[in-house]
Amino acid sequence: MGQLNFCEGNAMSFTTHKPGTSSTPETPVSGAGGIKIPQYSASAITKIWAAAAIPTAAAAWVVAPVLSNVFDGPTAFPRALILSLAAAMVWQSVLVLGLVKREQGTLRWSVVRAGLWLQRPQSPRTGRRGGRLWLLVVPLAVLAWAREMLPRIPAPESRDMGHFLSSDLGASFLSGNWTWYAVLMAMFVFNTVLGEELLFRGFLLPRMNGAFGRWDWAANGVYFTAYHLHVPWAIPGRLLSLILLCYPAKRYRTALLGMAVHSIQTAFFGVIGLSLVLG
Repeated sequence: MGQLNFCEGNAMSFTTHKPGTSSTPETPVSGAGGIKIPQYSASAITKIWAAAAIPTAAAAWVVAPVLSNVFDGPTAFPRALILSLAAAMVWQSVLVLGLVKREQGTLRWSVVRAGLWLQRPQSPRTGRRGGRLWLLVVPLAVLAWAREMLPRIPAPESRDMGHFLSSDLGASFLSGNWTWYAVLMAMFVFNTVLGEELLFRGFLLPRMNGAFGRWDWAANGVYFTAYHLHVPWAIPGRLLSLILLCYPAKRYRTALLGMAVHSIQTAFFGVIGLSLVLG
């Protein structure tokens, strides 16, 4: 999500390249249990992208302003925006589970784990998993931090979570307010782990090889960048996700690296929020 800055259900038509029936490149058997991941067409991928991007944009630009009229006081809009975006992130998680159920016919953990690349990073040279490969999180985290230091298009103050949390208004609102802190953390967790990363690196990336070949990770980054319609000022910086999130996920066949790097933001805001609640 960067800064704080409807799916049609069964009516949505997806075209896939089933294993063994397409001449296009295809992801091999993936993960524990020998789960086969079918390849989706560019049209199907775009539809799934839209099923996430459009509701999230609508939550930020349509639902939040309307919902703010329900609340009173100077924190009416921040509360409405937090709730709206939290709902959009939860929707992405539901969308992913629905797609896996439709594709694999089950939501058994072994299938979900393999089908969404929720597995330890795997060396492309030796095939070994985990171990020192987890150390990749360190340089990726440094790059993520460096990205935040780059010049950027300023976000509107009313939609900038960092500005809100650092303001007297944000401090006063969160002081002793465990309920809204929990809502805030739920939004962050569904964003960086159970929402965006689960959808883009967990579901879409393993299914994009058939349409985009060796550049599937780059295409994934472009889709992820374009998804940020709810925070358009953040779109230029999101292009660096190709290096920080997409390429490592593809090279090491895991969504967990991206989740770990993306979650640094959650940890940062979580600590700030907790200090305000306890303050």
